[in-house]
Amino acid sequence: MADVLPLVEARLRTALGEPDARAAVTFLGTDRIEVLRFTDGDLVRYATLGMSLQPMADPTAMLADPVKGPRAELVLSVRHGAADTDKVLRPLAVLAASPQVEGVVVAPGASLDVGEPLWPGALFTSVLVAESGGLVEDLELDAPADPVRFLPLLPMTANEAAWKRVHGAQALQERWLTHGTDLRDPVRKSVPLD
Repeated sequence: MADVLPLVEARLRTALGEPDARAAVTFLGTDRIEVLRFTDGDLVRYATLGMSLQPMADPTAMLADPVKGPRAELVLSVRHGAADTDKVLRPLAVLAASPQVEGVVVAPGASLDVGEPLWPGALFTSVLVAESGGLVEDLELDAPADPVRFLPLLPMTANEAAWKRVHGAQALQERWLTHGTDLRDPVRKSVPLD
């Protein structure tokens, strides 16, 4: 199979334009993860590049299939200027490396936590993984490989993450929608949860 990453980067460029910055992080025992930054007006989008190199493996499987299995990259969109969101590069790389490091399969509805603010002063230490296919279309690969999905990340406050664990991802998304929550606001407060 052809190298996946040039195809993934081409898909990101087609959907988001030319990146205006990129950073690379390598964790011991993992493949290199890059984070690309795309600026579009007052929005900044950060996309990982490298998570999809290997398929995510079921942590209970005896052997990981080198071809089959879900593949994904992560995309975070925030409003520019209200916070130093460029500091999210390392936390995003940590999340993108989690399938290799921790053996997790990142899928819509999952919560991912980095254990520290996503950027300085942020109320968010975790994200909700949303459904792919909106901003960046899935990238079909040659069979038998699964497509690469570009999964949006929605920052959650600690209270929202705790509420989501009890009530589920769908209920939290409905609460955000009901209250008109701007999920791209890097300094937003928690949605009312009572």
